Amino acid sequence: MSPYALQTKGLVKKFGGFVATNDVTLNVQAGARHALIGPNGAGKTTLINLLTGFLEPTAGQVILNDDDVTQLAQHQRVKRGLARTFQINRLFAELTVLESVVLAVNERLGLGARFFKPVGAHTQAVQEAAELLHTLRLADVAHEQTRSLAYGKQRLIEIALALAAKPKVLLLDEPAAGVPTSESRELFASIAALPRDVTILLIEHDMDLVFRFADQISVLVSGALLTQGTPDQIANDPKVKEVYLGETVHG
Repeated sequence: MSPYALQTKGLVKKFGGFVATNDVTLNVQAGARHALIGPNGAGKTTLINLLTGFLEPTAGQVILNDDDVTQLAQHQRVKRGLARTFQINRLFAELTVLESVVLAVNERLGLGARFFKPVGAHTQAVQEAAELLHTLRLADVAHEQTRSLAYGKQRLIEIALALAAKPKVLLLDEPAAGVPTSESRELFASIAALPRDVTILLIEHDMDLVFRFADQISVLVSGALLTQGTPDQIANDPKVKEVYLGETVHG
């Protein structure tokens, strides 16, 4: 069995004459906290969209836990263990936090149509949702409406909804986007506390968060993979420093 939870092989995406993703071969180890960084327009979100099946590649493969999922639809990849969050959260504003997660659990269990029963009727889903909220440090707001919470908490709820699908690989697309610094540290502390049986690949612009969270970093430039390594290797890589034009890469 491969040590990798997620791989791409020669992944290419063209929009007409524009090459958005150029021959990307990426290896994400099982249990890793792997960050994907790069300047604006590097193709990071395009790559995530290829991994999840939102976009179809022009060439190449996506391998999930040793299975080629390149031709599978988004919902089929979710069932195979791949879940994602988005740059802008997508929550049920009128529902409580617990109700939202119960709905997501029921969806995985094939009980979505029964959601309109009282929440207490979903014993298995409620127990699973409560455990998930405890893991993400959201138990104290379980009965509050999602719209009433600080934005950092809302981002955590979105992660809870993704985790309700019981993914083996979780893709986080800029989880700290729009989150105040005071909340982003708490957000990442909760993500870092997730069990290692969930592999995490994230896009994030805050380099301080990236270097404190990730154990592997891949750098994407103009749709191509520039380099990959540990945080120390990336921080001291002259090619990376050149790409960021003298910006502080770490810190």
